[in-house]
Amino acid sequence: MATRLGSNGDAWLAQPPSRVALPLLVGAALLSAGLVFYAIQNWALAAGFAATILTIAALLSWYNRLYPPQMSDREAIPDWTVARAAADASSMAIAVTDRAGRLVCASDLFGEWFPGYPTPPGITGDAALTERLTTAARAAWRDGESRQDGVSQGALRLDVEVCRTGRSEDYLLWRFTPVRQPSALDDVNRFLTGEAGRQMGEAGIMAAMIGGEGRIRAANGAFLLRAAGRIDANIAGRDFASHMRVDDKGRLFLAREEQGGLPLRLLQVPLKRTMQPGGMQASAQDGPMLLLLIDEPSGGGGTSALSYIETLLSLLPFGLAMADRDGRVLFLNNAFARVVGLKPGEKPSYPGDLVVREDQAAVADAVRRFAVGPQMSGDIAVRMRDQPDDPVALSLAGVRGLGEAAVLLSLKDNSEESKLKRQVAQATKMQAIGQLAGGVAHDFNNILTAIIGHCDLMLMRHTPGDSDYDDIQQIKSNSNRAAGLTRQLLAFSRQQTLRPQILQIPDIVADVSNLLKRLLGENVRLEVTHGRNLGAVRADPGQMEQVIVNLAVNARDAMPEGGTLNIQTYAVPAGRVREMQQQILPTGDYTALRVSDTGLGIPPDILAKIFEPFFTTKELGKGTGLGLSTVYGIVKQSGGYIFAESESGRGASFVIYLPVYAGADAQQPAPVKAPVRRSETWGTGTVLLVEDEDMVRAVAERALVRQGYKVLTANDGEQGLEVLAGDIAIDLLISDVVMPNMDGPSMVARARQSHPDLPVLFMSGYAEEQLRNSIDLANVAFLPKPFSVNQLAEAARDALAMRTAAE
Repeated sequence: MATRLGSNGDAWLAQPPSRVALPLLVGAALLSAGLVFYAIQNWALAAGFAATILTIAALLSWYNRLYPPQMSDREAIPDWTVARAAADASSMAIAVTDRAGRLVCASDLFGEWFPGYPTPPGITGDAALTERLTTAARAAWRDGESRQDGVSQGALRLDVEVCRTGRSEDYLLWRFTPVRQPSALDDVNRFLTGEAGRQMGEAGIMAAMIGGEGRIRAANGAFLLRAAGRIDANIAGRDFASHMRVDDKGRLFLAREEQGGLPLRLLQVPLKRTMQPGGMQASAQDGPMLLLLIDEPSGGGGTSALSYIETLLSLLPFGLAMADRDGRVLFLNNAFARVVGLKPGEKPSYPGDLVVREDQAAVADAVRRFAVGPQMSGDIAVRMRDQPDDPVALSLAGVRGLGEAAVLLSLKDNSEESKLKRQVAQATKMQAIGQLAGGVAHDFNNILTAIIGHCDLMLMRHTPGDSDYDDIQQIKSNSNRAAGLTRQLLAFSRQQTLRPQILQIPDIVADVSNLLKRLLGENVRLEVTHGRNLGAVRADPGQMEQVIVNLAVNARDAMPEGGTLNIQTYAVPAGRVREMQQQILPTGDYTALRVSDTGLGIPPDILAKIFEPFFTTKELGKGTGLGLSTVYGIVKQSGGYIFAESESGRGASFVIYLPVYAGADAQQPAPVKAPVRRSETWGTGTVLLVEDEDMVRAVAERALVRQGYKVLTANDGEQGLEVLAGDIAIDLLISDVVMPNMDGPSMVARARQSHPDLPVLFMSGYAEEQLRNSIDLANVAFLPKPFSVNQLAEAARDALAMRTAAE
């Protein structure tokens, strides 16, 4: 029916389109028939004309119903601002990628967990993790959805869900959900409903946990039996106050026991507070609490009640202590002593004795405030004397009717939580430093390429004995030393070029043992032990030798008076990894390499910084600070993990865990390198050189021209395509990878459409393996920067030879 809008005209306008159109069409048909009859005075022709109009209108209406108008392309564009706002409202990290593998939308939480907003699946530098997420993405494109559980990002454990989305299902939605860790409330729940809660009930102690809203969440059997009449009663979610009553004298009773019950003493233990740094919260009703109820002792003596409470608190697994009105400590349980670092039998006089000097006045003032006046509870951030770098929450609650006791203090043992926070902060810092180091090394490689290239060109015009020859050689030598430093920076940032092979760690140790004996000297004894059933690993043998040498030299310097260097290899199966409960190390089979010494050890304040680049404790001029950072980068780029263990004065140990390679070729021996065949580097043909750095392009052009090539140059990918589309045939394309406007891989992908057999030589300061994974182009060669004139000539010759061999 039509909706009435207040007038007949308005009601007519509110009619559905189909009901409005039908009378109009009938009227138009009759009017047209009248006009025709008036013009030619023929009723048959007029009626046929009206019928034709009605038939055409009916056909158009039927067509519109079968084929409704489609939404325009402009209307179909997703509104990513709305999607991003919805993603930020979620508690999980969310990202959206398109079929081209581009990141089109991501939440703020995704940027916090993965700095720099990397595009999934390449969210970290971990090759194994990237492979897992790549497999999940392929499965999602194929099946609609997939997931990967237990993904590690620093100290975080994440479950990853991937699913197709969008109107045409041309996007992938990535959801990263943190694995929920057990909370203190879960521990209390298990405590009350388990054996400990039963034992408390047998001792006459009723216990219940309530939420901030006052409703019961859990209770032990003694409370259930007396408050509800049955030990198996289900009272979860009920108001705690409904089970209690207060008489005219202010005494507390169970409501079910009416007049025949005994008065009860109530002790409140705050379980969780929202702490404001340096401030307090005075409300006692804003968080969960553990409520303990005991029968009032006969005579109501506060002293006997206090000793009863002390016995109860000593059984609880939470750090609890009590102080009097003057702030003197009356009692503390074992959990409290363990959290603050007290020795067995040691008891402080005042709570302020446990904190640093700067916080003592704040603690004493808080205890005095909570000891008098109305009962309140709150938190204060303090720094313990034994752990001054980690602030903790000290909870205080005023208590009354317990004799001398006036304040209840509690501390949460958050040592594991603090450890995880430090690990996350350290991993994030190391990742940021690695990105910075990689960028600096890449730009510096361009400068070194130009310096080394010009030195080579000048040496071609000078002979030994010339006045400038030795100076040029010195410049080139220093440039090669600088190139070595950039390789170490790239190793730390996990962007160096690796040549991984399937190998056994004991073989690498055996190859480098003779070198180690010469490096260590006569005062240091080398001991090597190997375990059984070691799995093969996939790593670069040369880089693994560098890892062992760097660790050995570092250990030698830590033993100035001599000592023992022990290198040990052993297998670590997945079951043992689970027993280690290491948050960073994923469960799996590993081959471990331990390098330990009997030297001076590493102080705790330095242990967290040893893998940072340019950090060294050696004297000025005796170390670059890149030895351990290079080890860290090589291990991480090989998919492994490294941990440092040390006690000051008792030596240090570095343990490397490399995942066991499970491929089909795991048992095959490492391939033997064929001898390099040196031949003439002169060549002919036309080379297109695409490089955005003027200094690199100039030296490369001169080097290739001297070798007999005709060289055409371009500043970026767009200019390179214009030159390629010209009349001159190109025999070889040499290009940088990262360039403005259009990068090298994009240019080559378009060039291959018209020149499918064109040989390509990429030159870049980044890692070859990383580039090959991101480029996804076949039949391309790679030349790492910095390079010499001769290396460029050899790479060009080999690239042209590949085309000749293919033909």
